[in-house]
Amino acid sequence: MPVGELRSLPVPDGLDGMRVDAGLSRLLGLSRTVVATLAEEGRVAVDGRAAGKSDRLAAGGWLEIELPDPERESDGITGPVEVVAGLTILHEDDDIVVVDKPVGVAAHPSPGWTGPTVVGGLAALGVRVATSGAAERQGIVHRLDAGTTGVMVVAKSESAYSELKRAFKERTVDKRYHAVVQGHPDPSRGTIDAPIDRHPRHDWRFAVVEGGRPSVTHYDTIEAFRAASLLDIRLETGRTHQIRVHFSAMRHPCVGDLTYGADPTLAKRLHLDRQWLHARELGFAHPADGRRVEFTSPYPADLARALDLLQD
Repeated sequence: MPVGELRSLPVPDGLDGMRVDAGLSRLLGLSRTVVATLAEEGRVAVDGRAAGKSDRLAAGGWLEIELPDPERESDGITGPVEVVAGLTILHEDDDIVVVDKPVGVAAHPSPGWTGPTVVGGLAALGVRVATSGAAERQGIVHRLDAGTTGVMVVAKSESAYSELKRAFKERTVDKRYHAVVQGHPDPSRGTIDAPIDRHPRHDWRFAVVEGGRPSVTHYDTIEAFRAASLLDIRLETGRTHQIRVHFSAMRHPCVGDLTYGADPTLAKRLHLDRQWLHARELGFAHPADGRRVEFTSPYPADLARALDLLQD
């Protein structure tokens, strides 16, 4: 197997006692077969000593791995192993890390996703996150779609994980998004209260469905253009694809969101290959001391360019 990048990082608490092949598979998103091969080739070391695939990991130990090249082979839950380009840390302390997530990056590994993840990107940067939750979602307390950019918080301590999960469940977290939707919502300011669930015929999509999970979206128009509107959106609930589904149901889909009925001609004119949707602000009580903290993410280049073109 061709040699790629040399990576050094700590063993998270959640991998304590796991086999090398199973633990590194979860930590890096590599398949167990790839990790086993790396170990057999002497390209995995723990605390300076070569490690076999069946050796056990110890929390706090230091890993050194010569990664394969090309980026990675897959077995269902995978993604690039190099540092995620564009993943920016906005804030970090002992309990939380707040990131600005770029487009094309999922929150965590999942079956069928072969791209980069926030989980993998933080691991590559040596950021140790909470070990609570499913192995592939450790530290993740909320998610953004791969095609949605913006601010996310990830728990580093176990207490922060519990507190943030509770805050999201109790809806005490302020989640503000900016979206450009087709046309001009009427009224220009309002609330969408419509239940969401899996689409009855296409289970890879979501839809407003009678008897679905309660879903509430508040919006206000910031600026109206000839073909679209820039909206400020506050989520009261946090369903999968909630903003995209609600505005599609209003016949005002997010510009560029072809999955939910956006006009491909307009997307092409604006040079957009994803939905115009950005997690602009995130505010919550810090899990360590309760003080209110707020974080803001600027528009990425593709969304800013699309706005400029809409004003022409």
